Amino acid sequence: MAAWEWANSRLDAGDVFSVPEIADYEVRRELIRAGQTRGVQRLDLLCEGFNYLPLTTEIMRIAAELWATARNAGTPTASDAALDADVILAAQAMVLRDEHVVVATTNTKHLERFVEVQLWGAT
Repeated sequence: MAAWEWANSRLDAGDVFSVPEIADYEVRRELIRAGQTRGVQRLDLLCEGFNYLPLTTEIMRIAAELWATARNAGTPTASDAALDADVILAAQAMVLRDEHVVVATTNTKHLERFVEVQLWGAT
């Protein structure tokens, strides 16, 4: 599995992984919708194995600012009706400002406007 190999290589390099609650939500809802019980169990194990970053009022308020700023600049990351998990994820990373945070993602285009990103699987 490429994901585990990549994660293990980053852990061996000294990186620390955290699971943002908004990312857990996005993956979990699709696994549940698809009836992937085993996938949900694996996600639970992943969340137990790494630092879990819960959503907070501070994060959601920062996300609201990012959402409005992006729209006012004509560069939204999702439709106006969407929850826009990208800005919530960016806000979670921003709250950890005292630490060097890099968001590993396949969606670099939306997130790199707000936080440092690395293409998932890149070394």
